[in-house]
Amino acid sequence: ERCEMVDGQPECIQETFSTCWFTGRPHCHSFDGETFNFMGTCAYTLTTICNPDPTLPAFSVEVKKEEKENSKVSSISSITIHVDNVTVTAVQSKNGMVRVSKNPHNFPHVPSHGKVCIHQKGKSILIQSYFKLKVLYNWDDRVVIKLPAALSGKVCGMCRKNRDLRDDALPPDGKQAWDIVEFGWS
Repeated sequence: ERCEMVDGQPECIQETFSTCWFTGRPHCHSFDGETFNFMGTCAYTLTTICNPDPTLPAFSVEVKKEEKENSKVSSISSITIHVDNVTVTAVQSKNGMVRVSKNPHNFPHVPSHGKVCIHQKGKSILIQSYFKLKVLYNWDDRVVIKLPAALSGKVCGMCRKNRDLRDDALPPDGKQAWDIVEFGWS
């Protein structure tokens, strides 16, 4: 909830979020509610602002997937969140430690300017931005992203969001991908 003045009176307004999750085994559930399988061991942009705009926060959430040792299964080896000029990276093999703008830190650490807060939530890391984007990573094979409704229709990436399932595999160039693999490479 957030409080605002409406017609001179304070009112509590329920905030809404959309959720996307991405796993290393190999599923993605978009903000629009579409679930698809995606195999691959590359770096992927899960969500970012489509068209840079000074009235919107500059951010992106990216994951890197690698094949697990002695296995044909991939997992999320790292996650990187960019918020304005702050970059937070959590690496699977360095559980409990994050890099904030290339400097290593242990929990809890709040980077300068209050752009990002980092917390431990159970066995996971929770990264929250000043504009209420929330990213939860379990240090293994699952990332959950909560996107504030105010950014609906303004983001691109594997998670998409515009309440239109027909374009969930639409690359940043706007030309329909042939299949989910081509979309992932875009």
